[in-house]
Amino acid sequence: MFPTHDEIDLWYEKGQSLIWHPFTQMKEWEDEKPTIIVSGEGATLCDIEGNRYLDATSSIWVNIHGHRHKSINQAMKKQLDRIAHSTLLGLTNLPAIELAEQLIQIAPKGDVKHKESGEAEKLTKVFYSDNGSTAVEIALKIAFSYWQHLGGEYKRKKKFVSFSNAYHGDTIGSVSVGGIDLFHAAYGPLLFDTINISSPTCYRCPIGLNYPSCKLACVDEAEKVLKKHHRRLAGLIIEPLIQAAAGMLCAPPGYLRKIRALCTKYEILMIVDEVATGFGRTGKMFASEHEGLVPDLMAISKGLTGGYLPLAATLTRQKIYDAFLGDYAEFKTFFHGHSYTGNPLGCAAAIANLKVFKKEKTLEKLKEKIIYVKKSLMSWRRWKHVGDIRQVGLMIAIELVADKKTKLSYPLEMRVGGAVCQEAKSRGVLLRPLGNVIAIVPPLSITLDELEKIITVVGAAIRKVTAKK
Repeated sequence: MFPTHDEIDLWYEKGQSLIWHPFTQMKEWEDEKPTIIVSGEGATLCDIEGNRYLDATSSIWVNIHGHRHKSINQAMKKQLDRIAHSTLLGLTNLPAIELAEQLIQIAPKGDVKHKESGEAEKLTKVFYSDNGSTAVEIALKIAFSYWQHLGGEYKRKKKFVSFSNAYHGDTIGSVSVGGIDLFHAAYGPLLFDTINISSPTCYRCPIGLNYPSCKLACVDEAEKVLKKHHRRLAGLIIEPLIQAAAGMLCAPPGYLRKIRALCTKYEILMIVDEVATGFGRTGKMFASEHEGLVPDLMAISKGLTGGYLPLAATLTRQKIYDAFLGDYAEFKTFFHGHSYTGNPLGCAAAIANLKVFKKEKTLEKLKEKIIYVKKSLMSWRRWKHVGDIRQVGLMIAIELVADKKTKLSYPLEMRVGGAVCQEAKSRGVLLRPLGNVIAIVPPLSITLDELEKIITVVGAAIRKVTAKK
């Protein structure tokens, strides 16, 4: 039963006046009627007036198997009958232990070898937190502290390498290693300095070359920086294969693997931010698997619980963990923690999420969907205002341009991406733009029929809006 008109009006009034929304200009929000979601099922969301929409962003890249998945619902209800939360400070709990075991089992195995021992690298320890930003923050603090604990000349290693266009979250540490000025420039005085490397994107190559004739010259540029500064570099942080919030900017094949080799060569810890790319988004469980590598530290969140609860983890290698071991008086303890670290309810949801991957063969079924999207969007490349189409798995971006020949972007104040999303919404598809880029990141469980509707609607919205602009 839906609310009466008077009740709906009251909810609209409260929705406009009480909440401060993320990445939202609230002056405009207060002048518009908000969309209030009240329910969901599968890939569909329903608002307070009964309107139905396909969730083409997976509720901002978190939902994996659809809303109200029976198995995850049941797992959470079962855990609630036991306990919702207990601390990991001085205690532990069964779901946290079980989930840690499973995360280690599914973590990238790769074929990169230890420089010292020749044994295959692997991730062996899990540190829990609450969201992607904190998972990254933890990785940075661990990497910094690791070299300090080793002592000697290694104590000079305090800096981080980051990439232009990077987005790693909104805490001060994660913003410091970010590279999107629109989001981050305002906080400049609060941030620590990093050593920056150009984004390895091909559509607007920072060094003006074309793939594959460039022969991955961007790797050579990166090596110059690492070679020059390696004695003071604690770590390098990278979004594997695709810089998501930057507009789904894709690195050329082989780049990630070569960066791993450079980090090993110059004794720099490689931190991989799999927050957006993890849990099947790219067609494999983790994007790092596409190039057969194991990072030194890996941050995960978003799809970890299937889109049910905030939970994150930072995975690391045994060697790094061992550097923090010592007598109490040495104070090598990793002094970091959160009230809800290892929350049993969140861990129970995550365990259920991983079981669904196996039971429903989610990754195997993705292949057909990935190919379908690629074929369906092929003709769009000829459209007048479609500058580029980028796709890794079911992470898709359509970049709209004012001039295709020169790759001239629409001015952001024209809000072309926003207009396309509004038009799509009127046709029953929910999106959120990344500037002039239309990002499509649906639940992995989405059907081919639902994908067809999304593509049809987005295509019609692009044609209508760009014709006017």
